[in-house]
Amino acid sequence: MNNITLVFYSQKSSRNASNAPTKEYEHLRRRIFLNTQEFWYRIYKTFSFQMRKSNDNVKDQISKMINMFREHYTALLRDVSNLAEVDGHSKWRIQESRELSDLVQNDIKQSQNPLNCDNARKLVCRLFKYDCGYSCRLHHVVECLIFAFITKRTLFLNKSNGSFSEREYENLFLPLSDKCRLEDGYKLSICSGNSSARVVYINALKLHNKNSPYLPFEIPVELAPRLNVLHGDPVVWWVGQFLKYIFRPLPNLSYAFEEYKNRVKFQKPIVGVQVRRTDKINREASFHELDEYMYHVEEYYKIEEFNGKVHKKRIYLATDEPSVFYEAKLKYPEYEIIGDPEIPKSASVTDREKDNSIININIDIYFLSLCDYLVCTFSSNICRMAYEIMNSLHPDASLRYTSVDETYNYGHMIRRINSVVIRHDAYGLEEIGIEVGDDVFDYDNLWNGFSRGINLRTNITGIYPTFKVTRKVETSNFSNHPYMQIDQCIFNDTYSTN
Repeated sequence: MNNITLVFYSQKSSRNASNAPTKEYEHLRRRIFLNTQEFWYRIYKTFSFQMRKSNDNVKDQISKMINMFREHYTALLRDVSNLAEVDGHSKWRIQESRELSDLVQNDIKQSQNPLNCDNARKLVCRLFKYDCGYSCRLHHVVECLIFAFITKRTLFLNKSNGSFSEREYENLFLPLSDKCRLEDGYKLSICSGNSSARVVYINALKLHNKNSPYLPFEIPVELAPRLNVLHGDPVVWWVGQFLKYIFRPLPNLSYAFEEYKNRVKFQKPIVGVQVRRTDKINREASFHELDEYMYHVEEYYKIEEFNGKVHKKRIYLATDEPSVFYEAKLKYPEYEIIGDPEIPKSASVTDREKDNSIININIDIYFLSLCDYLVCTFSSNICRMAYEIMNSLHPDASLRYTSVDETYNYGHMIRRINSVVIRHDAYGLEEIGIEVGDDVFDYDNLWNGFSRGINLRTNITGIYPTFKVTRKVETSNFSNHPYMQIDQCIFNDTYSTN
């Protein structure tokens, strides 16, 4: 049996230090930043709509007003951002982040390296290609590792049946376990709810059950008091910790990273831009022009220019379409474009499963995560993965991004809940009424000052002002469920490591 002590549950927080901020201060600081953004989204969309309907004279006046408001917005956002640098709590944030990360990393390592490998309870996770690209499959590994961690099992990956290309995972990253291997010939538990079985077999695709308590939209209840102060989106931090454990490159991949860094001259300040094209457009994501991404890049650099920090504007460009590099250099000559135009050629639908393409995908994920800011589409697994890793590298990187389509979600995350903090009466047929204390199932942020969702009290769907809600952090008492029912196991057959 795996004897895992989730040590962070009993650790005292470094918030006891004299330089620790209060929870109320940190929440308010982040809320002012987000509401400032929402205020600008509303102003910009409203004036842009009016400008399209106006004559030339009125358009000119509206354009001047937009520019004036934009400058005011940029200055205000700069001031709010700088609070974290001058409030005297920076040292605490770094220390608290390091402590919490070390505790979780140690727990994952202990879970994957039990004292007695032979007697340890094991989880074999099967990954499929089908319509799931490399970064999608790597996210499945994250889900399986979280599932194994919560159910007190040691995770192993089933690499047979063509579910991995030759160089995936075992040839790129350190083993999930330093000491344990899964021998041939185990008889696996069928899906009977028998959580005491020593070895169970999980189809990663079957983990996405709306009744499952395992998916990463909840964090440990004992960890929440500390993490809610440290981080603006604790779920992202939690997922990022499992990716941090998984994304430990072997020397060959580390060498590829270092060689690439020197070749493209990667340096900061830099904004990561991932432009998604090819097979997923109009199927699971909409087309977005490069100009839409670069608008947000320019917003970031305006704030940095207000701080006197910008000497050269540059972006790290990741894309699956080679022509985007040429478009960027043609339209934005004032920017230094960092990246390799050859990488998108290996990202074509026909080539993306080849070994070299897999290396290139990891290169893009890695360097996007190292950027100061991200502009991308959260409908992309690569974009979300870079953001998750970024949040394992900083005390709180929850505000270091702009998504031009969806808000953050974890692929198959069942729900994200907003809690209402300001009452709203519906105005018009599209809007819904919300009361303080209501929970709203969040469908999406419309980036115009409104979000869309369903009020779980009234069961009515519609739009509502985003600034009137705050993200609800859901928790679960994982430590009370050492033998959670495993209702997703399948295939009563003999496992082979071949």
